[in-house]
Amino acid sequence: MNEKRSGPSQQEIVSRIIIHGGAGNLSKRSLPREKYDAYQTSLRRILASSVEVLSKPGSTALDVATFAVSSLEDDPLYNSGRGAVFSREGKNELECSIMVSNGYRKRGVGCMMLQHVKNPIKLARELLIRGEKDGGDGSQDHCQYSGAFIEGLAEKWGLDIVEPSYFFTQQRWDEHKRGLEEEAKKEEAGLSINEMSDWEKANYIPLGTCGAVVLDKFGTICVATSTGGLTNKVSGRVGDTPTIGAGFWAEEWYGEAVAQKSQIRGPSTSLDKISRGDIGTVLADCLPALSLLVSSPSASKSRTPLFDQPSPIRHAVGMSGTGNGDSFLRMDACRTTAAKSRFAKVPLPNALSWMAGPSGELQKSAGDRWQRTHEGTGGIIGIELVGNKSTVVFDFNCGGMFRAWVDEDGEHRCLIFREGYHSGADTFAA
Repeated sequence: MNEKRSGPSQQEIVSRIIIHGGAGNLSKRSLPREKYDAYQTSLRRILASSVEVLSKPGSTALDVATFAVSSLEDDPLYNSGRGAVFSREGKNELECSIMVSNGYRKRGVGCMMLQHVKNPIKLARELLIRGEKDGGDGSQDHCQYSGAFIEGLAEKWGLDIVEPSYFFTQQRWDEHKRGLEEEAKKEEAGLSINEMSDWEKANYIPLGTCGAVVLDKFGTICVATSTGGLTNKVSGRVGDTPTIGAGFWAEEWYGEAVAQKSQIRGPSTSLDKISRGDIGTVLADCLPALSLLVSSPSASKSRTPLFDQPSPIRHAVGMSGTGNGDSFLRMDACRTTAAKSRFAKVPLPNALSWMAGPSGELQKSAGDRWQRTHEGTGGIIGIELVGNKSTVVFDFNCGGMFRAWVDEDGEHRCLIFREGYHSGADTFAA
């Protein structure tokens, strides 16, 4: 599924944005109308405020992606920041990442095992920026960080630090406790704890990441992601969100260009031809029978197409995934999708659906465990830039994915299922 929009001139790039708030076993049964409306209101609010930031002169994709995801982190509806899910031990262990297609030496940063940073995505941004400077308190060397050391840097750098209780919400705690109860029942019945119970199938249990993909007017794409991970994950588990290439990816390259024909030489009048010394062609024009006998080197030469010097075409892509992180890790999903697009010369919308769409590679990775467990479940959002033309893309293989974007007419769009809450309403045309 995709939307295309062309820039109005050779040089101008139109900024784009798409955000997501998770994916999974969403249905009208697991997401009743009042919750659906609450998510719609939240996604549209965050999209609108992010677009406002993006419209400011000099605004960068990095700034806007950070703003959008920090807004998702502040909203307890989502599995990131305040509202993050709990581990089996009843703790919040937060993960985040940020990546740009160009402009920074490291390009990408992932953080994990965070318990005190109010907005993890702001820490990832600081690590990316400070990595350009000598010293940088250790931020200049690495692309992945975890735990107490990096939280110490966050406090030193003036980021908001909170007690773990800040992330608590009653709804996530109830889901945590009920999930443990369901596991105990399955163990008593001799079933695998990975098998979904009837309760798990009927209720949306957050297992997805929040994310944003932004293209700015300079042609840079930034991807930002943040999550609490999987409900009742084991303590210390690391998912795809802070792992470069698995749950997120951004890059750019220059591809081959096709030379554009600029003109066809050929005098249009007899006077022009005579002025060029092309007497033979003039005679052939006057006496067609002579055309078989007269061969003018200058005439054939004059009809040789001239081509402009080809220039490499700039390509950039950025993607953020959401769903079962372990499946994304096994598939290295976002980087694999980008590689298929780049090296097999497949448009990103096609490559993304090949990976994350129904019956795609992500789903196939679950094998016979598909729909019996959470394996293979997920979706991806992204943006592709080719020259000055951008495409907003997304697809998923499960019941729904919370997402909002600005369409080609400048309208703000928001969907959770493939269509609106009422069948046939608010459908998205590819």
